[in-house]
Amino acid sequence: MNAELEFEQYRGRLFSIAYRMLGSVADAEDILQETFIRWMQASSDDIRSAKAFLVTIITRLCINQLQSARVQREKYVGQWLPEPFIIDEDHDPGSLSIAFLVLLERLNPIERAVFLLREVFDYEYAEIAAAVGQSEANCRQILRRARQHVRAERPRFQATEEEHDALLERFRHAAVSGDVGALEALLSADVVLHTDGGGKAPALPNLVNGANNVARAIVGGVTRLTPTNLVQRVLRINGEPGIVTYLNARPFGVFTIRVHEGEIAAIYAITNPDKLSHLPS
Repeated sequence: MNAELEFEQYRGRLFSIAYRMLGSVADAEDILQETFIRWMQASSDDIRSAKAFLVTIITRLCINQLQSARVQREKYVGQWLPEPFIIDEDHDPGSLSIAFLVLLERLNPIERAVFLLREVFDYEYAEIAAAVGQSEANCRQILRRARQHVRAERPRFQATEEEHDALLERFRHAAVSGDVGALEALLSADVVLHTDGGGKAPALPNLVNGANNVARAIVGGVTRLTPTNLVQRVLRINGEPGIVTYLNARPFGVFTIRVHEGEIAAIYAITNPDKLSHLPS
């Protein structure tokens, strides 16, 4: 089979791995291109399995990227959130939510790779070991630690799609109307508001905690900092319904929520224009 055609067979899976590892559409595309270059330069004698070869390349490139990204993020202005991504039929939305990607930030690059390859993509330990350059025994230990980190923070029961949709719509209505009481009633007592403007767009410099504080921040802070002529659309962001706001037909902000036990437990607002440029107008 032609090498380019063979690569195309795995493009969707490779992008899915890279995006979940990096939380950035642009970086995932760059890593995918570098993987393609290395694939085209490789000798056929070095490739026993195209899938294993490509997964190993992209995983190791992502690990290297994450290690350097951690240094860069120390200089990032304000809070850092993953880039939102509108799902199409070419990409699997499973375990892709902004909340899940934020949770993965707690893992180091090797833990993140092992966790994703096993828990999300269901690779065997031998395949994972080859991809990350560790023994199978080490990979099992790494996965055990990663699971402990994730389970400590991840809700045991996920909200249904209907519950999520209903809360998002009520949240949107309360935020637009400026009703602090109605907004607070939707929030859990320990709700957290995350905002990411990257120093280039309206955002709050720090996390905001607590139902009343978050409600007031949204109505009095976030709303005051944003233009009044925004147009809202509800789209599937990272596999879940989210709110995209537009200014002059261009994406201005993205809001997604995490629901737990019938209440909004976290809100993620992304206004950094660099992270929204790939979204459709």
